[in-house]
Amino acid sequence: MASTTALFTGLSGLNAHARKIDVIGNNVANVNTTAFKSTRLVFNDLLSRSISGGTPPSDFSGGRNPSQIGFGVTVAGTQRDFTPGPIAATGKPEDLAIDGSGFFIVERNGERFYTRDGSFQLDENFNLTTAGGARLLGHPVNDQYEIQRGQLGTLSAPIGTLTIAEATRNARMAGNLNASGIVAGGASVFRLGATEANGFTPLPGAGPLEPGSLLLDVADPAEGAAGQFFAPGQSIEVSGVRRGETTLPARSFLITAQSTLQDLADFLSSAMSIQTDALPPGITPPGVAFDPATGSFSVNGNTGVMNDLRFDASRIRMADPATGTSREVFSVERLGDATGESVRTTMVVYDSLGTPVEVDVGFVLEQRGDGGTAWRYFIDSKNAEGAKVPAGTGVINFDNRGRLVGDQRVEVQIDRAGTGAESPMRFQLGFRGDEDQLSALTDLNSSVATTFRDGAPIGTLENFAVGRDGVLYGAFSNTLIRPLGQVVMGTFTNPAGLNSLGDNLFSPAANSGPPMITQPGELGSGQIIGGALEQSNVDIGREFIDLVLAQTGYTASSRVIRTTDELMQQLLSIVG
Repeated sequence: MASTTALFTGLSGLNAHARKIDVIGNNVANVNTTAFKSTRLVFNDLLSRSISGGTPPSDFSGGRNPSQIGFGVTVAGTQRDFTPGPIAATGKPEDLAIDGSGFFIVERNGERFYTRDGSFQLDENFNLTTAGGARLLGHPVNDQYEIQRGQLGTLSAPIGTLTIAEATRNARMAGNLNASGIVAGGASVFRLGATEANGFTPLPGAGPLEPGSLLLDVADPAEGAAGQFFAPGQSIEVSGVRRGETTLPARSFLITAQSTLQDLADFLSSAMSIQTDALPPGITPPGVAFDPATGSFSVNGNTGVMNDLRFDASRIRMADPATGTSREVFSVERLGDATGESVRTTMVVYDSLGTPVEVDVGFVLEQRGDGGTAWRYFIDSKNAEGAKVPAGTGVINFDNRGRLVGDQRVEVQIDRAGTGAESPMRFQLGFRGDEDQLSALTDLNSSVATTFRDGAPIGTLENFAVGRDGVLYGAFSNTLIRPLGQVVMGTFTNPAGLNSLGDNLFSPAANSGPPMITQPGELGSGQIIGGALEQSNVDIGREFIDLVLAQTGYTASSRVIRTTDELMQQLLSIVG
């Protein structure tokens, strides 16, 4: 006799297999969805009706199994497969793929979500966002481009608008200094007098001239003792002075009522770029000084052929704006020449604003002995007015095999007052690297060059890329590469327990566990592959097989209902 139980059993089969076809259809529909995770439907049988219970075996008979008839099938639940899908290269720097476990963390309207979909894009504010507008979160950087791992914020790549300049902090020179050259034994020496025969004299009643005497107390040698040579508002201009193979920049000194002979001496020393603290043994200290005994100025330059000064009386003139005339200030007598093996080169460094600054570095052979050679370095640069100013001097030593003694490094300080940049600018100048170094061996000539220098002028962000550790690196037009942030990962104890919200987004649920935020490659999270996307992990062949099986199960369930109906019809016909 037909049973209505079979009708409801067949109905449960129809419902269950219909849901399975729904799941398969969703998987197939998302076969090309970025980072989609397939789902499978799990069936359970319904409670069975017991017709008779089982009995244990006895000494006289065997045991009997229970007799039960099931009531059909039910949907136990769905299971999402978080196996990583294949990764395909796209070449777009915004595209990111996770090679392993974990989720990107995104935020929209103040709420955090988790996704495997790395098809990000830049919005109007250069923030990395999903197609639905959720912003990618990560560790930001501070003003020094240092990653702040204790913070979470929106990651951005302001291409074309973010600029950077970096001050030089380290530089290195290499080459060879000719150890067989002439040891420095003299410097340029000049006498600057009022005339070729006489020095300056004071005005009547002014007293003897001393370095601290006012310029206004100096008599005019052309007008006799009663004429005043200097007057307020006049300026002394130095131009065309040669130092070695270089013409020094023009300089000007404004005369005031308080200007002294020492002020003028200091100006001349600076205008001729004399390193006054370079004190080689046995040589007159360099600089410009006023001699009260003769009333003249003495000029003592630095040693080395590269520091040899050349000028005549026409290079130092006094301009009078009141009359619009100029005249020579001194008679010039050359008393000595600079000697010594030397070499000079120019490097370009950058201050904190990215301004290029020329720095001259020279070397002069100062001593030679059984233990090796000693070379004095001279460093100078231009200040805000373009004048050459000393930036440092000292001695470096080489052993008797021409090797640098120790890892000698020089701290260079450059005056950048009045430029808006940090002042003084400081950087380390070294002479030894992994692949090059400065040596002092016998050669025909000395030759040095700059082999390394950091720092850069202003540059604009041109491109970016994400490394496997999630660090977002920006490439600037000045060749600098700086971190712009770091992508973070969210991991869960049970990712299959997450809630799917659509748009490839997930949120934590009761059985997923709380999110753990970490860097890529840590705490079981995968690493980042830039310029690539994770594809769907749907196995289309398997889905088609499951679809055939679901269709078969649906058809079979409908056949149970139809057969039961036919039996009931036959029963009714018998009754009729």
